[in-house]
Amino acid sequence: MTHELSPHGTPPPALDVVVPVYNEQATLEASIHRLHDYLTRSVGWTWRITIADNASTDATPAIADALAASLPGVVAVHLPLKGRGRALKEVWLSSPAEVLVYLDEDLSTDLAALPPLVAPLLSGHSDLAIGTRLGRTARVARGGKREFISRSYNLLLRRTMSVGFSDAQCGFKAIRRDVAQRLVPLVEDDGWFFDTELLILAERSGLRIHEIPVDWVDDPDSSVDIVRTARDDLKGMLRVGTNLARGRIPLEAVYAELGRRPFTPPSPPGFFGQVLRFGLIGVLSTAAYAVLYLVLQTLFAAQAANFAALLLTAIANTWANRRFTFGVSGGGMVKHQFQGLVVFAMAWGLTSGSLAVLHAAAPNASAQFQLVVLCVANLVATLVRFVLLRLWVFRSARRRPVARTSATPPVAPVGAQAPRGDRTTPLTLTSTESE
Repeated sequence: MTHELSPHGTPPPALDVVVPVYNEQATLEASIHRLHDYLTRSVGWTWRITIADNASTDATPAIADALAASLPGVVAVHLPLKGRGRALKEVWLSSPAEVLVYLDEDLSTDLAALPPLVAPLLSGHSDLAIGTRLGRTARVARGGKREFISRSYNLLLRRTMSVGFSDAQCGFKAIRRDVAQRLVPLVEDDGWFFDTELLILAERSGLRIHEIPVDWVDDPDSSVDIVRTARDDLKGMLRVGTNLARGRIPLEAVYAELGRRPFTPPSPPGFFGQVLRFGLIGVLSTAAYAVLYLVLQTLFAAQAANFAALLLTAIANTWANRRFTFGVSGGGMVKHQFQGLVVFAMAWGLTSGSLAVLHAAAPNASAQFQLVVLCVANLVATLVRFVLLRLWVFRSARRRPVARTSATPPVAPVGAQAPRGDRTTPLTLTSTESE
C-alpha cells in the first residue's frame, strides 16, 4: 500500500520530513515512533513524515505501511530501485511542503536541532540548511576511524572544490521546495554522494547554506560500506569538478532565478599594506624556520635540515601571504602552492649555496654560526619571494572582479569559508583571470 504524496483536500504541510530506508525492519518502527512523538510535542509548524522505502527486500515495506496506517501524518512511498539520492529526488520533487527535510533512519542526530534547522528556510533567510558535526560546539560520539574519514573527506572537499560548508555527509538537511524544484534535477548521483553534489551546486549557484552544530551519536550497526562510499564520493567529486570546469551544468539559469546578490569582498591591501603584512609574515616565517632548523639539525645533516625547515615554512608562508598579504581566497590554492614551491626552490638554492660557501670557508663552523648565515640568506630570499609573489604568483588573482548584477552567474568557485559553528555560509565570488 502506497500513500499519495499530496492527499486531496489537505492543505500542504510546512515540513515534509523524509526518512529514506532500505532493509531497516529492526529499527524502523521505533525510529518513526520517536520522530512522530517529537514532532507532535515540540514542533509548532504543520508537518508530515514520509517514509521513502527504496527497494527493501525484508519486512521494511510492510512495517512502513503499518506505520502510515496507524500514525496520523505519516505516509509511505515505495520505490522500485535502491539509492538514497534516488529516494530523495522522487519524494522531494513530488512533495507540496514548503520545506523538505531529510533525516537518517537511525536518528543519530539529536532531534532538538530540527527547529533551528528549518527556521531560516521558513523565514526565507536561507535556501538550504545542514547539520554539521564539525562545528566547534557540536558534540559527536563516534569511533576514531569514522572521525578520521569524515574529517579527511570534508577537508579534501574544501581544498579541491573550494566550498565553504563544513560537513557534507551529515544525514540532517533541509531545503526550500522552490530551490529543490530547480536544483535537484541537476544532481546526477542517486546514492550517497547526492548530498555533496547538491551542496556544491547550491553554493556555485549563489544560494545561502545555513549550518547548525548538532549532537550526533554514531550508529554502531550502520550498514554503510565506508570504503565503497569513499570511492564513489571521490569519483563523484571528479565528475562534478569536470562538469563544472567544462560548463556542462547550467547553473547560470539557477543563479539568475534564485541566486543572491554577489558579496563584494573587501579590497586587497595596497602596496604599503602588502609590504607591512609580508614583512610581518616573513619575520614569523624566519623565526619558525630557525626553530625548525635547530630541531632538525640534531636529527639530519645540515643540508637536509635546511631543506626540510625551508619547505615547511615555505608552504605556510605561501598560504599566509595568499590569504592576508594579497587578499586572495577561493580557487587556485593548488596552483599557487605549486608556484610558491618554484619560488621556494630559488630560495633553497640561495640558502643552500650560502651554506656550501660557509662550509668551504669554515668547515668547523658551529651550528649557531651556520644559523646566522642561513638567516641572513633567508632574509634575502624573502625579498626575492615578495617580488615573485606579487608580480607572478598572485598578480592576476589580485585583480578586482568585475561587478556583477544578481542576474549574472558566478564564473569562479565560491571561496571564503565562514567560521565553524552556528553560521550561515554567505556567497563569496572570487574571480581569477588565470584559472
